[in-house]
Amino acid sequence: MTAAAERPEADDPPLHRNRDFVLLWTGSALSMLGSTGATVAYPLLVLAVTGSAADAGLAGFTALLPLLLLPLPAGALVDRVDRKRLMIWCDVVRGAGALSIVLALALDRLTLTQILLVGFVEGSLTVCHELASHVAVPHLVPKRRLTEALSRNEARERAAVTLGTPLGGALFGVARALPFLLDAISYAVSVVTLLLIRKDFQAAPGGAPESDGAAPESDSAADGAGPPAKPLAELAAGFAWLWRQPFLRTAALAVAGSNLLFRALFLVVVVLADERGASPTGIGVLLGVAGAGGVLGSTAASWCRRRLPLPAVVIGANWAWALLAVGLLLADDLYLTGALYALMWFVGPIWNVAVATQQLSTTPDHLQGRVSGASSVLSGGALPLGSLAGGLLLQWYGTGTALTALAVWMVLLAGAVTLSKAVRQGPAAPDDPPASDPALPAPTDAPAV
Repeated sequence: MTAAAERPEADDPPLHRNRDFVLLWTGSALSMLGSTGATVAYPLLVLAVTGSAADAGLAGFTALLPLLLLPLPAGALVDRVDRKRLMIWCDVVRGAGALSIVLALALDRLTLTQILLVGFVEGSLTVCHELASHVAVPHLVPKRRLTEALSRNEARERAAVTLGTPLGGALFGVARALPFLLDAISYAVSVVTLLLIRKDFQAAPGGAPESDGAAPESDSAADGAGPPAKPLAELAAGFAWLWRQPFLRTAALAVAGSNLLFRALFLVVVVLADERGASPTGIGVLLGVAGAGGVLGSTAASWCRRRLPLPAVVIGANWAWALLAVGLLLADDLYLTGALYALMWFVGPIWNVAVATQQLSTTPDHLQGRVSGASSVLSGGALPLGSLAGGLLLQWYGTGTALTALAVWMVLLAGAVTLSKAVRQGPAAPDDPPASDPALPAPTDAPAV
């Protein structure tokens, strides 16, 4: 075989042979597994230390608060500093925080204040770490493999939740410090994998990586390429760019609406299962099956993206959720309820991978962090509202009316997405630039279909 024939394989290896991507994927998977186990253990630890359910709720709120407060400033940070170095320091500090919990337990000196502080710091650094990891992917894989890489990342995240949740509870039952010791070890492994990665996680100043298909760098401060005139202008640059893309803007608003449904539905399904006689173990199994549905959806996401236009994915996913929500309303069997809920989880990764591929492929590299942060604010900001809505609906009207309201909401949302011109005329290929933005040139190489 000639050298010319060998070059494509060397330049474009399968993902399992892409050394840098495998290292990033593995380190992130282990750190997610550890942090998920610790997330489950935190409220159990607070209950064990203080005996107060209110304190346990406060610990959960403190740990999740960065998801609402920090995506925008974290995105600006990710765009301005060395992303790999940032991720390493995030892992180092998160690991030290977990070890401080282990040490305090060993010395019998643990306090609620320490738990709240460690939870908030870990949550804050997790926002920075995950944003940096997300926007690093186009720099580690060829453009034609971006969808596949994002599919594997979706599977990684959902598997970490599916496995880490019961693991954290089981380890806490053996010894209170074990989930936090596992968390610290997982961060140490992540640091090692990051140090072994050879490629950079961002384009050199004034350039763009070959694999990301981004627009040429701009000198405009309004676009965030150069030093911004004001800090607020830099933070707003991601929102400003996202808002100028009709398809991505509509998709971000749609996912905010669907996330409100899913967070409310999570609580409603748990209460519904309890009312139908499911034991706590049975409810855990039901939620575990739903998580497994998400993992299966992650494995199918790349296949679907290669064969379906983006408008079909976005419209189809919303109608699938709407019909499944109506099915949950009509179902009178616990097993059928679990199956329908798992199917809703199956659809989620297909949507996430398709839209994330479009966003990463068309966003200029100097804006990747801030655009991802803006998307995270829209999607994550709906979660606490969904929890509040679900709780109020259950308290005031009961499960039947709550399910009816959520099903109607999802049907209306699906109808709005279907009628949206921005979605129906959206890009067919995962890396096509929006037609309404002449600043973005058409990609030079089309993905394999």
